[in-house]
Amino acid sequence: MFRATLKSLLARKVRLVLSGLAVVLGVMFVSGAFVLTDTLGRSFDSVFADAYANIDVNVAAEPKIAVGEAEGEQVSPAFPADVVGRVRAVPGVAEATGVVNADGARLIGSNGKVVTSFGPPQLGENWTGESDLVKLREGRAPQADDEIVVNAALATAAKVKVGDRVGALTAFDSKRRDFTLVGTFGYSGGRDSVGGVNEIAFTTPAAQRLMLGKPDTFNSVTVRAAGGVTPEALRDDLTRALGPGYEVKTGEQLSADAAASLKEGLSFFNKVLLGFAAVALLVGTFLILNTFSIIVAQRTRELALMRAIGASGRQVIGSVVLEALAVGLIASVLGLGAGIGVGALLAWAFGRFAGGLALAGLGVPPVAVVSAFAVGMLITVVAALLPALRAARIPPIAAMQDVATPDRPLTRITISGAVVTAIGGALLAVGLTGNAGGATLPVILGGVLFTFIGVALLTPLLSRPVVSLLGGLFAWSVPGRLGRLNSGRNPRRTAITAAALMVGIALVTGVTVILDSAKSSIAGTAESIVDAQLVISGAQTGPRPPTFDPAVVDRAAALPGVNAVVGVYNDNAVVDGDRTTYVVALTDLAAMGQIYHTTAQSGTIATLRPDQVALSVSGAKELGKSVGDRLTAQFARGEGPHTYTVTAVLPDDRTIGSIMLPREAGAEFTSPQPFTALVQLTPGTAVSQVQPGLEALVADSPEVSVADRASYIEQQTSGFDTLLTMIQILLALAIVIAVLGIINTLALSVLERTRELGLLRAIGLRRGQTMRMITVEAVVISVFGALLGVVVGAGLGAAVVRALQDEGITDLVLPWSQIGIFLGLAALIGVVAAALPAIRAARINILGAIAHD
Repeated sequence: MFRATLKSLLARKVRLVLSGLAVVLGVMFVSGAFVLTDTLGRSFDSVFADAYANIDVNVAAEPKIAVGEAEGEQVSPAFPADVVGRVRAVPGVAEATGVVNADGARLIGSNGKVVTSFGPPQLGENWTGESDLVKLREGRAPQADDEIVVNAALATAAKVKVGDRVGALTAFDSKRRDFTLVGTFGYSGGRDSVGGVNEIAFTTPAAQRLMLGKPDTFNSVTVRAAGGVTPEALRDDLTRALGPGYEVKTGEQLSADAAASLKEGLSFFNKVLLGFAAVALLVGTFLILNTFSIIVAQRTRELALMRAIGASGRQVIGSVVLEALAVGLIASVLGLGAGIGVGALLAWAFGRFAGGLALAGLGVPPVAVVSAFAVGMLITVVAALLPALRAARIPPIAAMQDVATPDRPLTRITISGAVVTAIGGALLAVGLTGNAGGATLPVILGGVLFTFIGVALLTPLLSRPVVSLLGGLFAWSVPGRLGRLNSGRNPRRTAITAAALMVGIALVTGVTVILDSAKSSIAGTAESIVDAQLVISGAQTGPRPPTFDPAVVDRAAALPGVNAVVGVYNDNAVVDGDRTTYVVALTDLAAMGQIYHTTAQSGTIATLRPDQVALSVSGAKELGKSVGDRLTAQFARGEGPHTYTVTAVLPDDRTIGSIMLPREAGAEFTSPQPFTALVQLTPGTAVSQVQPGLEALVADSPEVSVADRASYIEQQTSGFDTLLTMIQILLALAIVIAVLGIINTLALSVLERTRELGLLRAIGLRRGQTMRMITVEAVVISVFGALLGVVVGAGLGAAVVRALQDEGITDLVLPWSQIGIFLGLAALIGVVAAALPAIRAARINILGAIAHD
């Protein structure tokens, strides 16, 4: 039986390739995700190990607010310069150096534009001299407060050289300041940067003023231990000497913490890639299930002969499962190899994108190998199991006669599909209404999976009438009528083939519905609620949003034609001692009320005093506060918590944020400047009259621009288009696998109908007509799958939009133009998928086909 199975497998090499290719692509995604994250993880380990190699111990003040990687930027508070002396006086300290090192220093290049960073920080620091790690490449160290040195990577990106007069923006000064570039530096090993970080080094007084906002302060102390003193022992001594309020860590601890923080982000990215791999494998399961179903149908007589000569049902099952194992094993090996290549390519691209990250050697973690074989072989065997059980039930008498596999009733599969779809709908309802507790995402994903499987099980019931209707478009010719009949001949086969395409199209359609609805809702809200004709802001390209001088807000309010202006700061804060939440500070609450046409639900809308706060209705409910109550707030750069009295509670849809603080609070935020300002014009004033004056006010802030309301909305929602494009690219893999499924089904169907095709050719069907017949069959199947996909996707998208109404997504937008494009592409996919099977059918030898058994 084993030898017979191997001969059967090797005799059908094309079938082996087509059925295994789907698994190859899915496994490639899985293994590639693990290879990518492992390579990047080890690369960052190396980067941070180098960065902290010359530090035995580091001293920093405890952060006022602890935030995760996805929540915002962790700020190290400044402390008095005399702390350096206290550290230096501890026994065992050989050297202690006060350091200024903070994100937010942006160099302006020779083209007048800010050098951007898509991920790595842009550090401003004090020049502390050369070391084993850092060496001057050109020029000298900065000596005056208007002199700087930059790392070689930044100098190259900005296209500046030693001796140039260059501009820079800093954390505490968003206005352009000009400096003389007196030197460039690099790192050991000939590196121009460490991890793609852009660095500007000032004199110590300039760095303290521009990056920390206070003179005679530092935000860390680097310590070298005396001979014979271990970093761990010195750390413990410093902890005791300094007392509470300070974080004292060894260089190894700093390196591990920094790497762990980045790996948290990589873990999320890995989960995203694995999610798309799961979609690809789900689609591949349909392909493999269909392939083995057709194979079993074609081998009915062969398997019956095996039963007749003594093979048991268990041996027949073993034969089909063994064939599936062989396909899965080969596909897993190929998928793993492809995944290693894809992981290496993505890691290289990430390194280039991150500013020249030096990659560690490519490695294949054990989890990539284990997951590749586990997933690849498991998916293949599971998909082949039902056809194997069907094969075991073939009676030996089937070998004695011509056997046509009869259509079985659809009652059982229809009931199963209805039950599974109901389960999927129930899970979606629980997840989308927020009743799943901490398991919301798994419940929603489970609901989507059950919905797809349920619809796939219901598809045979729909296939015959829908396919007949679609095929009617081509019934004006003999090939068209034959193709229509063939596509509806086997509802189960047609349904499984179409279901593979349905999954990819449904996910793309659903995501499009959600994102387009979000864009429309945001734009509609801004148009109907925000009565601001101009907006001062910038496009965020890094971890910090562009900011501008707070004085711009007051100067804008004084311009002719301006009725009201409100500047907005944002950050995380610890509220009432135990709740880290998002807060905003407003330059003028009264101006915000005027721009938003807000009426207070309770209290009074007026300019907030330094000790007052306004809340939205939902914010007041969450905090359990009302007008007259007090709350405390600790900010990233604040010395201690501030106490505020609630003066107004405002409607949710007429506010900026749920906790609105006075402008004085913004000075203690991570970015102590406003990131946006809304400008309302007096009635009858044209935008063109005021916009030039506002642009003049921000001329020294090259990251910031002045836009009208429509342009600003388009800028803010453009990220949805980028996200949709990325999702479409990743889901294209599932659609490619679905195309393979159509090719596979048609190719095996042509083999199955060899005799029939020979007879059709014998009675006059020409080669061109034969090809058109196969093409019509493919087009009908692919359009049927796409039609299912857009219906299911639109339904799932609408359900999500309905569940997000309370979050402000109130408009339901169905992307009719894209739905039309999807259906048109489905027809094209059918034509492409039919090419090879149609050519093969047209080349059939007529006499040999008639004699085919």
